[in-house]
Amino acid sequence: MAGLTQPQIEAALSGYHDPYLETDLISAGCVRDIRIDGPAIEVDIHLNYPSEYLKGGIAQVLQTSLENIDGCQSARVNITWEVEEHKSQSALEAIAGVKNIVAIASGKGGVGKSTTSVNLALALAKDGAKVGLLDADIYGPSQGIMLGIEEGTRPETIDNKWFVPVEAHGIKSMSMAYLVTESTPMVWRGPMVSGALMQILTQTQWGELDYLLIDMPPGTGDIQLTLSQKFPVSGAVIVTTPQDIALADARKGVEMFNKVNIPVLGMIENMSMHICSQCGHAEHIFGQDGAERLAETYQTKVLGSLPLSTYIRKQSDAGLPVVAADDCSEVSMMYRHAARRLAVTLATSETDQKIPDIQISDD
Repeated sequence: MAGLTQPQIEAALSGYHDPYLETDLISAGCVRDIRIDGPAIEVDIHLNYPSEYLKGGIAQVLQTSLENIDGCQSARVNITWEVEEHKSQSALEAIAGVKNIVAIASGKGGVGKSTTSVNLALALAKDGAKVGLLDADIYGPSQGIMLGIEEGTRPETIDNKWFVPVEAHGIKSMSMAYLVTESTPMVWRGPMVSGALMQILTQTQWGELDYLLIDMPPGTGDIQLTLSQKFPVSGAVIVTTPQDIALADARKGVEMFNKVNIPVLGMIENMSMHICSQCGHAEHIFGQDGAERLAETYQTKVLGSLPLSTYIRKQSDAGLPVVAADDCSEVSMMYRHAARRLAVTLATSETDQKIPDIQISDD
C-alpha cells in the first residue's frame, strides 16, 4: 500500500472552510506544519484571531477528515492562535502592553453604541483574548452601570499616579464614572474633556491586552480628534441603525476616520429588526439594509446585525450584558460572530497575509 502523501492531506484540510477567514486554512496560510509517521498524521495550525472557544471543534472536524484518508490510522491536529499588533499610524507612541486599540463609534447618540461596545468586549474575552474597555463618553459614561460595577467604586491607585482598571466579567474597564459621583455634572469645555481622556487612557495600568475597545462619545468632535492624533488606533467600528437619519450621521463618522487614516473595520447595525415577544411577528421598524448599503458605498462590511430586543435592554440595565448572562444564547452568538469578524478583519487589514511554506517531514 502506498504511503500517505502531502497532496492527500492538503486536500482533506482544504475541505474545511473557516467562516470568519472566509476561505480554507491552506489558502489562509494557517497550516504551519504537516508530519507523517507511517499511517499517522500530525498537523499544526495557527489562527490569527481569538479561537479558544472554537479550536476544539475545528480540530475535531479536521481530525475526522484526515482519518477518512485511505491508509490513515490516526490523526492529530494541534491548533494555536495569537492576536498580533496592528497600528494605523506607526509614528504614534503606543500604550505599553496594548496590542490593538479599536474605537467603537457612532455619528449620533441613541443607536446602542455602548451596549455594542461592552458586548463586543465580552465576546472577545469569551474567545480567550485579553480585553480592556475604556468608557470615553466623558459627559455620559454608562459602562459602569452595564458592567454591574457598584456605585461609588473607585479604582485603586499606584504611587498616586496610576489607576488600576476595574475588572468585571473577565475584562478590564476604566470610566470617568469611577472618578466622579453619579450626580456630578460634567460641565467642561472641549480641551478639558480631551485632557481627561488623555489622563484616563495613559495613566491606567492596562497590563497586557490584545484589544482595548474604546466606547466613543457620539459625534465627530474633540475626543475623536484627540484619540486619532495622539494614539495609534488600529481601527474603528461604526454603530448605526437602519434609519436614514442615523445613516447620514454614520456616514460622517466614516468620513472622519478616513481623513485621519484610521481604517473602518466594519459596521454594526443595531435595531435591524423587531420581533414581537407575543406573536413573533418580525418588522423592520427603522428601515432595512441601511448599513449594508452604506458599507458598500465605503467598501467595508457589516460585521453584524442586532435586533431591537427587550432582553438586551434589560440585561444591560441589570449590569449583566447578554454575552455575560448567557454566552450561547441566540442574541449573544450574534455579538460573538460580530466580534470574530472584527478580529479577523483587523488581523488582515494592514497587509496581504503571506502564505508560509508548509513544511512536511517523514519521521
